[in-house]
Amino acid sequence: MWILGVNAPPAGWHDAAACIVDGGGNVIAYSEQERHNRVRHAIGDGFNKPVGAARFCLEQAGITIDDVDVIAIGWNIDQMFPGFFADERELATHATGLDFPGRLPEIVRVPHHRAHAASAFYASPFSEAGVLVIDGNGENESTSIWSFSYGREPEPKRDWPRTASLGYAYDGASEWLGFHHLNAGKTMGLAAYGRALGLSVETLVDTDGGDLRPAIPPLPESRDSATIDEIGRHYGATVSSWRDLYAKLAGADGPGVPAHRLTEDPAAVLVAYTAQRLIEDAVTSLAATARQLTGVPELCLAGGVALNCSANGILPGAVFVPPVPHDAGVALGAAWTVCPPSRPGEAMSPYLGEDVRAHGVADTEVSGLLRTDFDPDQVTDLLLDGQVGAVAQGRAEIGPRALCHRSILAVPDSVEVSTRVNRIKHREQWRPFAGVTTPEYGSRLWERQEHLSRYMLGAARVTDEARRVAPGVVHVDGTTRPQVLAPGAAPVVEALLARLADRGAPPVLLNTSFNDKGEPIVNSAADALAAFRSMDLDFLVLDGTLYRKAPRSR
Repeated sequence: MWILGVNAPPAGWHDAAACIVDGGGNVIAYSEQERHNRVRHAIGDGFNKPVGAARFCLEQAGITIDDVDVIAIGWNIDQMFPGFFADERELATHATGLDFPGRLPEIVRVPHHRAHAASAFYASPFSEAGVLVIDGNGENESTSIWSFSYGREPEPKRDWPRTASLGYAYDGASEWLGFHHLNAGKTMGLAAYGRALGLSVETLVDTDGGDLRPAIPPLPESRDSATIDEIGRHYGATVSSWRDLYAKLAGADGPGVPAHRLTEDPAAVLVAYTAQRLIEDAVTSLAATARQLTGVPELCLAGGVALNCSANGILPGAVFVPPVPHDAGVALGAAWTVCPPSRPGEAMSPYLGEDVRAHGVADTEVSGLLRTDFDPDQVTDLLLDGQVGAVAQGRAEIGPRALCHRSILAVPDSVEVSTRVNRIKHREQWRPFAGVTTPEYGSRLWERQEHLSRYMLGAARVTDEARRVAPGVVHVDGTTRPQVLAPGAAPVVEALLARLADRGAPPVLLNTSFNDKGEPIVNSAADALAAFRSMDLDFLVLDGTLYRKAPRSR
């Protein structure tokens, strides 16, 4: 049996993705469409269908669309778009971008939050868990709590409507700050400056009794039959109400400085930190409610709000967030709803994307570059000399975090290195970076995070040693977003960390995604070489070869 899971239009208008799952619930391949069409978040007509991702997954599995038994979509399309499609074949073509000249697979619509919940639980190592889903909206809800266990059907425990959406509340702050709502990570990074200042902020959500009561007036809504038009109206009105509230708190309709100087604007820092505290307070309360309702201490998070590393990092106990908690992950959750794994195993591998060796390298793509075989000792010398490089190895990691298969690396022994890397990536200088190290050394640098640090999805407070040896990955509030590299997960980076330790240097590296501003993470060898040429990087390790740029003639 083969299941093609998708996050797809018309409901999934951003972060289109596809996966192939076999009859045993094993994920054979997964990819986001942005990696193939090179359009960030795969937004816009002509870009938002997961056609490239689906073709890759079929090729990786060695099958064709005629072999697929089920297409699982992570939305209830019929509710949101009643009468939009003439028949199932039209829906399949519209949702995937593929042609279906022969047999048409069965199409299963999986409610959005159920797909999110499945993507988190079945990716986790837990045999049972409560699952907390928080995003902008599903079909009817914005927050939901589920009970999952192997051998029984998932059980919904509680949900909250779209007008109580924590995602909408954060979007309102992001819009006030001048960010696109899909760039909410910038709001989170800016909020740390408010925490560092010890700002006192208003509480904008009441969580007494385990409930969610936002500070804005609620709008009437249909909980059971919302169409996309109704959802759109509620989104616009609710986000506008939040933005107006932030404007009132700040005494301004927006920042008084450009984006690269937002840390100089007290109002901007106040708005970002107010929104961040709202999320942290609400998520902390909801996590406790989820544990109470499900009766188990293990907790999984999913939905776009689960990308909020600062909120994840303050939760106590066993917490798991999958590598794709955002909307792209419902492709996986929809497929697993049709055919879940039979028993728990290790936390899922994030390396399910395209292999960098899949298409080889053309002579024109490497013309003019200096090439030698990869030697970890040589590359360690370059890093210790202050150089900044990139690595592209093996199958691409899934999700928005670079996990050492498509990464930019540097030795974080000074704040200046983070300044340079931000400049290389054309980012605002106030934005932070993550660090990657071994399990043994990580325990000396930051608070232990058993599950969150696997995919770099939780902020952790750093130790005095980290401040001393790795200031380039310590944010202004004394946290970092760590990755602890599992043995064998990323051989190139593992070798570099080992060589650093052999030299008596701290085995920790700054790790950030290999992409320039506004671009998706590189996918193929061609993407990696093009990005290397266009960015001010010193070297690239690509599939066993070290590439460097020829010295410029004077």
